[in-house]
Amino acid sequence: MNDILERLSRILEARKQADPDSSYVAGLYAKGLDAILKKIGEEAAETLLAAKDGVPDRIVHEVADLWFHTLVLLAQQGLGPDAVLEELERRFGLSGLEEKARRRT
Repeated sequence: MNDILERLSRILEARKQADPDSSYVAGLYAKGLDAILKKIGEEAAETLLAAKDGVPDRIVHEVADLWFHTLVLLAQQGLGPDAVLEELERRFGLSGLEEKARRRT
């Protein structure tokens, strides 16, 4: 894997200080959590529709949009992709059933 998540994370963090009129992401931050969540919902729906259509390029495009907006959410919440990657690493090697059972306890 390349360092794209780290590079995006740095840019998203910098956009917190940017003028909302100068940047799409700065504008999202200025609108607040509800606007970011709404955008994630829209992108998730578009991802579902793309998958239903079965067009690979469209699926990749929509998943990229979804991932991007979830990275915006992480940054807005003071988190970064490393937190998610660490959680995925923690789960690596566990069966899905075992991991779900652990969440209940």
